[in-house]
Amino acid sequence: MTNVATLDSPAVTTAKPKHYRPATELVHIETSTDPTGGPGSTVRDPYNAASVPIYQSATFKQPGAHGSGEYDYSRSGNPTRSHVESHLAKIMRAQRAFVVSSGMSALDVILRLVKAGEEIIAGDDLYGGTNRLLGYLSQYNGVVTRHVDTTEPLAVMEALNPEKTRIVLLETPTNPLIKIADISAIADLVHQQCPRALVVVDNTMMSPYLQKPLMLGADIVYHSGTKYLSGHHDLMAGVIGAKTQATAEQLYFVINATGCGLSPFDSWLLLRGVKTLAVRMEKQQDNARQIAEFLINQGFRVHYPGNPAHPQYELHKRLSSGPGAVLSFETGSTEVSERIVEATKLWGISVSFGCVNSLISMPCQMSHASIPAHVRQERALPEDLIRLCVGIEDPQDLLEDLENALHEAGALPRKSLG
Repeated sequence: MTNVATLDSPAVTTAKPKHYRPATELVHIETSTDPTGGPGSTVRDPYNAASVPIYQSATFKQPGAHGSGEYDYSRSGNPTRSHVESHLAKIMRAQRAFVVSSGMSALDVILRLVKAGEEIIAGDDLYGGTNRLLGYLSQYNGVVTRHVDTTEPLAVMEALNPEKTRIVLLETPTNPLIKIADISAIADLVHQQCPRALVVVDNTMMSPYLQKPLMLGADIVYHSGTKYLSGHHDLMAGVIGAKTQATAEQLYFVINATGCGLSPFDSWLLLRGVKTLAVRMEKQQDNARQIAEFLINQGFRVHYPGNPAHPQYELHKRLSSGPGAVLSFETGSTEVSERIVEATKLWGISVSFGCVNSLISMPCQMSHASIPAHVRQERALPEDLIRLCVGIEDPQDLLEDLENALHEAGALPRKSLG
């Protein structure tokens, strides 16, 4: 087996790859035909395949009785997985990257760095699954989570405990209220006040194409690769990026010990999806801008960082290169919102986001239903909130379908888009 005592993992790339513009980086995957691997390579490829091969093998033959092969067992490492990890490390600007079985597995790996008696600081607007896992740690592992308004760096600073704080967990934009946390300012405060604490950012909403938290001061970044990175909702995956080798070694130990590394085939699917991230994201956020503008013009309260009226519009522009393709809006009535969601034809009623097709949901009844109602109320999460995850369809079709649903639900008087 891989030597977990020294926390070595296969196919570690040591040479720094050349950085191109974002869209080029996503498509260009470094490979090597050098039998020794070669500088900056990921996996030896004697056949120079144009597409990374799928090494669908659970185990690998060793050169001798003491092992010493680069790969021995796919739980510990696999060439296909190494390819996608090296590629993702490059585009996230991470020292090391890892791919695991889901976004929640990624968070679980990270939170295993927290010991009983230590504390986590997290936002007050979180994905329901994140909230559920934090609740489990509190109930069974003796890990306290302090929820604060992460849009206020001073609120984070006031919750810091130099002896106990181990992780500061940020979503930005948050899901589903699209609130923005100042990653740079918070990271500076945390590193000054609690040098042993790690700033962790869930970057799923933006993807590495639009935002790179490790370059903004974060220590760990993670994604649900099920979303934008794969883009087609045909696999489950989680991605973790570490800023330092020391942190990466801690994360790899957990991944190897628990066996949650991504399978070879899903690694190949994820790598294929990443190549088209730029074209998908550009189209999706362009569509989202048009949807947001339409809803704003109809008088709805819209949560979207591309809206100049968003309270943190300028901050988001400083942190990211685009507003993304997820927005939410309020109707003022839970019953009206239910009718809108059920009246759409093109917008699929579904949890998740980041897919090429558009999705609609009411978070309080679906993705965030695991958060108790009184907690949702305390955190000002509106029960009538509708979340739109915009795809790559023709925007006029999406607008017409949404407008028809608004009319059928009684949320708008009948009139043409014009």
